[in-house]
Amino acid sequence: MSDDIKKGLLGIVVDETEVSKVMPEINSLTYRGYAAQDLCEYCRFEEVAYLILNKDLPNTIQLRQFEKEERNNRELTKNLYEIIKHMPKKSHPMDVARTAVSVMGLEDKETSNSTPEANMRKALRIFAKTPTALSAFYRIRSGKKIIKPKKNLTFAENFFYMCFGKVPQKEIVKAFDVSLILYAEHSFNVSTFTARTITSSLSDIHGAITGAIASLKGPLHGGANEEVMHMMNRIKKPENALKWINNALKNKEVVMGFGHRVYKSGDSRVPTMRNYFGKVAKLKKDKKFEKIYDIVEKVMIKKKNIYPNVDYPTGPMYHLMGFDTDFFTPIFVISRITGWSAHIMEQHAANKLIRPLAKYKGSKHRKVMELNYR
Repeated sequence: MSDDIKKGLLGIVVDETEVSKVMPEINSLTYRGYAAQDLCEYCRFEEVAYLILNKDLPNTIQLRQFEKEERNNRELTKNLYEIIKHMPKKSHPMDVARTAVSVMGLEDKETSNSTPEANMRKALRIFAKTPTALSAFYRIRSGKKIIKPKKNLTFAENFFYMCFGKVPQKEIVKAFDVSLILYAEHSFNVSTFTARTITSSLSDIHGAITGAIASLKGPLHGGANEEVMHMMNRIKKPENALKWINNALKNKEVVMGFGHRVYKSGDSRVPTMRNYFGKVAKLKKDKKFEKIYDIVEKVMIKKKNIYPNVDYPTGPMYHLMGFDTDFFTPIFVISRITGWSAHIMEQHAANKLIRPLAKYKGSKHRKVMELNYR
């Protein structure tokens, strides 16, 4: 491969952003300048969602208005509920999320309006409705009745309620809230870049988020948290972990939940998420996955010098909360809609069509001869 080809755009700076940055000087992912772990400590997810979309943390009045708008927009149309009811029960929930957002675009009166004001309104509607659509499918595929959203519950509480019919103890809700904060945004990752690329053609926000969801589904991106759980289920119990990981490394298998394009000495989100994973495991009185986690992590660091990323603790934590494995990445979606929307609006504000070049390596010039058709 030629030295001037940067496969995967590795190391290429393609634009500027104010939304987020991994700051090496404090070894932390930051949103609008605030360290993500500090936001987890002091803020609810709604406050962080406001920050990402509006550039500053909200005051009391701004937060109250933001929450009111989000809660008032949670309900779906009868049409979308019917579409979800008729989706194949074996559909992957990521495909359901993608289709639901696409239908929202068909139903939204402002779909073709991409002014900053319209995009902010549409972003909030997508943000509010997507959890409702996903939880409706979560219920339907199990033969259960859809549970409509409640306006008196927080974003995290409402998602639990719509999926399970009840809100768990506050410590579980806090751990879930923290995961939403840590998943909300991460600069020019592949799904965000997909959203910005779609936006660069002046397509609409529903289309850009639909494309981003398709990108996030892949196991090399958001789907990694699902793959972590599949791995842990294959290991089954802590007694098997050491042998399993050694065999995986010997056979040069990919160990999901480790490594990151940006972080080389550890994902700054992991300590916070690992802490809350431990709290959930303690509340659920189930330390099995924690023990597997520690054994695999130790071997990966010792033998490969590769550290876990945020998907590694998040997968088993969601499992302990009761979510089906194929719903882990959709939870990522309901959080990352905030980051995608901020980048989409940022792209619109200073747009340039994203249109890279490719180096041709196919056949040289060939002439079409009559003989070719005999």
